[in-house]
Amino acid sequence: MNKIVCLSTSCYHPFPTRKQHVMNRISADEILYFDPPVTYIAPLKDKNAWKRLFMYRKPGEHVRDNITVYATPPVLPFFNKNRLINKINQKRLARFVRKKMKLHGFENPILWCYSPTSADAAPYIPHSALVYDCVDRHSAYKGFINEEVVNTLEKNLAEQANTVFATAAGLYDTLSAYNKNAVMLPNGVNFEHFNRAANEQFEAPDDIKDIKHPIVGFVGMLQECIDYDKIEHIAKMRPDWSVVLIGKPLPGVNLDYLKQYPNIHFLGMKKYDDLPAYIKCFDVCLNVFRDGNLSRDVSPLKFYEYLATGKPVVSTPQPEQVLIYSDSVYIAHGAEEFLEKCEEAMVEPDSSKTELRIEHARSCSWDARVRQMEEILKNNGVE
Repeated sequence: MNKIVCLSTSCYHPFPTRKQHVMNRISADEILYFDPPVTYIAPLKDKNAWKRLFMYRKPGEHVRDNITVYATPPVLPFFNKNRLINKINQKRLARFVRKKMKLHGFENPILWCYSPTSADAAPYIPHSALVYDCVDRHSAYKGFINEEVVNTLEKNLAEQANTVFATAAGLYDTLSAYNKNAVMLPNGVNFEHFNRAANEQFEAPDDIKDIKHPIVGFVGMLQECIDYDKIEHIAKMRPDWSVVLIGKPLPGVNLDYLKQYPNIHFLGMKKYDDLPAYIKCFDVCLNVFRDGNLSRDVSPLKFYEYLATGKPVVSTPQPEQVLIYSDSVYIAHGAEEFLEKCEEAMVEPDSSKTELRIEHARSCSWDARVRQMEEILKNNGVE
């Protein structure tokens, strides 16, 4: 692959997601990575969004030898409710992208998209091939969304694509009806980074070192699809345990009621580099999803990151892909069974499951995932 234009749904900084992991590893001479735009009204909800309204005027940031990151111009709101608004936004975005392509000498790069909204930008961005990497059920999110509009946009984007990747079975089932070159490819893990928790000695971070063991811990965005009832059940039934939550609530997720429990500790967001040190302090890692469309169609990064540390993992059966690892992960359905599996995980009899979890994670490394992607693309004539 010579040149790639990536229209991302995650800003390159500060937290790496699938988008950054893939772009950082894929074999391309040069990549232009476009951060997602904010809407003109975003500062009304988040004061920090104000500065992002003007960041597109700045030069691109050369983050790696072959990757330049650009902020994008702000857009009109309600584009997920009204197709006409999306078309206006995407035409403007395409014009901005074309200018940056010209600056870098791009003519017909591979166009790599992560949002259904890009269906209205793709016709205006010259490209030799289009890849849609679908990581979420976009129409299932709450907010200013019209499910029919988003689903139609996604159908249109998938139909335009040369190759479609889907991170979960439910997404694949939908997208394979639109494109014969759809492939299910779950998320992966930065294996070397998180495996450090199994092989290196860390000094416990200051805000966790005095928290009483046993610690059952969760790392990730505190979003609506997390099963907080099971977390509350643990805190209520085992007051001598500590529950540690690392991450921040997404807008609309109110967890104030959990703060009544003195053994639930909200530690907030942490630097990516520090996560192995925090997870090393956990006695059990929690992968806990509420049943629903969002949880059925996610491929949680945290799950693979937990595996790489070797730590015991207790998980709900959602998303389905965790069931593949039932030989080394504790699967629980109801709240009481979840509590029982946590107790069982704390007294794991030997290290065989630890080693098995690590080997599973090794096979799911981002290096391995991206090599799979490249092979699939090559077979589909995308080079």
